[in-house]
Amino acid sequence: MKKFLLLAVLFAAPLALLAQQEAPKDTVPNGWTRAGNISLLFNQAAFNAEWTGGGTSNYSGNLSLTYDFNYKHDKLSWNNRLIGEYGITKNKDDKYSRKTNDRLELNSILGQQVKESNWYYSLFFNFKTQFAKGYEFNSDLSPEDEGYRTETTHILSPAYIQFGPGMLWKKSDNLFVNISPATVKFILVDKDFTTVDESVPGALDAYNANKYFGVDANESSRFEFGASVSAYAKFNIMANISAENILNLYSNYLEDPQNVDVDYTFNLVMKVNKYISTNVTLQAIYDDNAVQGFQIRETLGVGLSYGF
Repeated sequence: MKKFLLLAVLFAAPLALLAQQEAPKDTVPNGWTRAGNISLLFNQAAFNAEWTGGGTSNYSGNLSLTYDFNYKHDKLSWNNRLIGEYGITKNKDDKYSRKTNDRLELNSILGQQVKESNWYYSLFFNFKTQFAKGYEFNSDLSPEDEGYRTETTHILSPAYIQFGPGMLWKKSDNLFVNISPATVKFILVDKDFTTVDESVPGALDAYNANKYFGVDANESSRFEFGASVSAYAKFNIMANISAENILNLYSNYLEDPQNVDVDYTFNLVMKVNKYISTNVTLQAIYDDNAVQGFQIRETLGVGLSYGF
């Protein structure tokens, strides 16, 4: 919990100083503003039978969509972002393709400006899940063997829902921090993954030693109540190069509040022209209900990009 409070203070302290100054005159018109971007990254490597250096022919692709739809009316603002991403890779000698990315997320923040400042009373909502099934692969078995891959996740299992009131510091749509000290969180899962025959000796103990996303045996949801901080910063490094930072922190008051959940994403976009760009993504997640350690994802690719 101390780590969570320290992170919150580090984010809020410099913003509080800036907030003492009068906010610049708002030039954003009332009404809806919409903007989206879709990109397709593709990588491929091929080797013929005579290639002596070793290697396996493979291909991979990643499709991503972001769509912002924001509303403003005088001192009222409502920011929404929909994110969809899906990526796969396929090696020539592997029977199955494997996911490299799978994400479906909706973020929404409603704010009412406090006087003529950068602070807002806020209410936020976040929904997060995935599109397709996820598998664990047993490297000790052949792809033809039963049990080579085991389904571990699918759409809405898990699904995360968070919402709560708080305070929003907002310089612009590209720079803001939201602090919610009273956040409700639900983790929803398919009961098939949590079903345990309690009549079998040791079955319940075995499940409790490694709960499915923290959900109790024979249940389909988990309730948490805690505090959250979300921050967003996007800026241009130089012409045609932009960097986007997304940080989400969460501490559960009801259980192990010192174990702060962290979800950080860094996106670097280097545009070649209107339709071609190079994208670098780094994501780091810590959630002790999912796995004991950091989950790291990194992608680099050149592909097509279209803004609308």
